[in-house]
Amino acid sequence: MIKRLKKYLEPLKPYYDIILFVVALLAANFFWKFTVLGDEGASQVTWFGIDITAPFDWMATHIAHAVFWLIQLTNDTVTFFEPNTIHFATGTGTRIVWSCTGLKQAFIWIIIMLAARGSWKHKLWFIPLGLACAYLFNILRITLIAIAIEHHPEWFDMLHDYIFKYLFYGMLFLLWLWWTNTLRTLKLF
Repeated sequence: MIKRLKKYLEPLKPYYDIILFVVALLAANFFWKFTVLGDEGASQVTWFGIDITAPFDWMATHIAHAVFWLIQLTNDTVTFFEPNTIHFATGTGTRIVWSCTGLKQAFIWIIIMLAARGSWKHKLWFIPLGLACAYLFNILRITLIAIAIEHHPEWFDMLHDYIFKYLFYGMLFLLWLWWTNTLRTLKLF
């Protein structure tokens, strides 16, 4: 049975790492969605019965201030109101409560690297790199969405649920390709 299975899987060998990436990505994504109770702006967020509201709130506040600072570099008419609300002179505004996405992106990257081949000795420098990229990508994403919806509020769903979601997955895939190439360079592949 095992030999027969290996025979069928043999043609997939060159694509092993891509398949591993997709499986780890989907597993992490669905695992997060099925285990986190609460969502953006919820009064309490729990994960396996553990209250994780505090890191959600901290990240929302931190990201909101970073986004406000970035927008202010090119638009000095924008104002900031607590809790975490950015208001434009055009009369539009947005409340930054997308801390869930930042934590989810970090969680997805950790699961992907847990599934990756290679020794922990070499992965230790790569995990923080992925987390930093996810964090910076999240701030850039929210900033660009906030700027876009100043004049086009109807674009929010498209930008938030489609374009930036798949750009993030694309960024992870590029990091993954870099990692597998590093394995070959280190002769660990």
